[in-house]
Amino acid sequence: MFAAIAHRYDLNNRVHSLWRDQAWRRAAVVLSQVQPTDCVLDAACGTGDLAEAFAAAGAAEVVGVDFTSQMLTLAEHKAQRLRRAPGIAVPRYKQADVMDLPFEDANFDIVSIAFGIRNVTDPAKALREFRRVLRPDGRVVILEFSQPRNRVLRLLNSIYCGHIMPFTATLLSGDRSGAYRYLPKSVASFADRQALIDMLAEAGFVNITQRPMTFGVCVAYLGHVKS
Repeated sequence: MFAAIAHRYDLNNRVHSLWRDQAWRRAAVVLSQVQPTDCVLDAACGTGDLAEAFAAAGAAEVVGVDFTSQMLTLAEHKAQRLRRAPGIAVPRYKQADVMDLPFEDANFDIVSIAFGIRNVTDPAKALREFRRVLRPDGRVVILEFSQPRNRVLRLLNSIYCGHIMPFTATLLSGDRSGAYRYLPKSVASFADRQALIDMLAEAGFVNITQRPMTFGVCVAYLGHVKS
């Protein structure tokens, strides 16, 4: 399914977030308090937008993993063509399952995932893997869609995501896999904010916070590993 929409993935993200998706990613990078010595793992990295945001913020090393090779091909092309200031890392990409990461314990300072945790077969298992590969004082940052708390905004968002976006995104991508009918449903059926916070706590993270953005349409979650 994700292979089928990879070629128009970035365009659909921009158009259907009303050009807010990149701002959400930059906010997640700021929230993670990335340091010049940090090694970052971006899980379910897609076409590399969040990985590139971490690189631009000055992380020492950025690695992106995704299950879909077509997404990784686009991420690698993006990494090759972007102009970078001296000293800015070029992200590296690897095909991998986020529920079984091919990295040693305590290997990263930050693990991120943007709009991907709800598509994992076992999100709790993925979160445990994120905890495993993080060093003491490490951070996990998750971006995920949510429902606005305001009733009117929630209704408008439901109409947009349930009826308008599936039609226009399918048209824009030429998709026949049903991806853009599935994706809004996956948001509606995924764990609510408190349930995701509880999953993070059960995986071993502490000092968990959430930051709603754009009227609560998107939420950034931050969890820490004890030192």
